[in-house]
Amino acid sequence: MGKQIKKSDLKSAIISVLNRHEVAKAGLFGSHARGSAKKGSDVDVLIRFKGRKTLLDLIRLKQELEDSLRREVDVLTYKSVHPLLRKRVLKEEVRLL
Repeated sequence: MGKQIKKSDLKSAIISVLNRHEVAKAGLFGSHARGSAKKGSDVDVLIRFKGRKTLLDLIRLKQELEDSLRREVDVLTYKSVHPLLRKRVLKEEVRLL
């Protein structure tokens, strides 16, 4: 996996990709949002697209984020967060868009 990345650089890189994929709302969660990421930590991103999108659109976004960040990225929609995790995920969310 990639080397350690500064949170500000990470956010800028993610936002740049999100803007090319018609994302209406987005947030960072997980270790990068909490400030506990280590070298090789994956990046967890919540998104809501503008309008209807397909699973292929979500996969394309994930792939472009991974290519840009050179690390594994998990992309979840706000609606897909498991109800038992929703409160914790939204509490630690760092809004991007």
